[in-house]
Amino acid sequence: MKPVWVPEQEGVERSLDSPTRIQVLSVSSGKGGVGKTTVVANLAVALAQAGRRVVVLDADLGLGNLDVLLGLVPRWTLQHVLSGAKTLSEIMLEGPAGIRIIPAGSGIPSLTRLSGDQRLALHTAMEPLAGSMDVLLIDTAAGISSNVTFFAAAAQEILVVISSDPASLTDAYALIKILSTQHRERRFRVLVNMARHAAEAVHVFRKLDVAADRFLTVSVDYVGWIPIDDYVPLAVSQQRAVLDRYPQAPSSRAFVRLAQQIARWKIDAIPKSTVQFFWQHALFPQVRVH
Repeated sequence: MKPVWVPEQEGVERSLDSPTRIQVLSVSSGKGGVGKTTVVANLAVALAQAGRRVVVLDADLGLGNLDVLLGLVPRWTLQHVLSGAKTLSEIMLEGPAGIRIIPAGSGIPSLTRLSGDQRLALHTAMEPLAGSMDVLLIDTAAGISSNVTFFAAAAQEILVVISSDPASLTDAYALIKILSTQHRERRFRVLVNMARHAAEAVHVFRKLDVAADRFLTVSVDYVGWIPIDDYVPLAVSQQRAVLDRYPQAPSSRAFVRLAQQIARWKIDAIPKSTVQFFWQHALFPQVRVH
């Protein structure tokens, strides 16, 4: 099994006890139905339980449902921020373990493709939050839209969620291909969701890894798996995070392990792209480089 990628070059170290700057992670998938938003919600809770101040941006703009998953009812959404009517602090919702959620609008076609002015407005709106969070999780839409590629480019790390569904693999490959060929992304982390056991998860990952290694110049790194767990749909039906409702469930323990791993990833001191440099001005005012 390919080891988890841990950069050795100069960068910014993180540990569970001494955060140094905001960690920005986009969570994407080639297709819907792989449990991406469930992964985001539970990963956020796990990171918060480990002491992180977590903000989740529901970036499935126009079809956001993270608030629904957690039983929250937003009065305002990101649409009100982009129009200038509200600030991000005014629209944020508090979820389990103290996570804060920036809700996306639902059924708003104008948000499915952000304009340059809207991206600038979002960047400006993020600035006041810089000192109040340690982790920003971005739950992107499924697919390969311009919004997905924009938010992926803005993040330090791209976590691609896949499952054993063959369509999940082909669509994830398409997402990685577009991000690598058109946006010069070179590093992707991969999480296998809803696997029956570890061997199946590795087998599913290997299919994607072989294709990427053969046709693309990228690093595709396995970060682990989340098991199929009857407690997950049960928690979803109750509009709760499984980690919050059933902390001893197999999936809950897997989310805790994933959060521990992510919290120890190093953060590169140099932005990987122009878009990330743009965001860094707002989110990373102080960086300890060594």
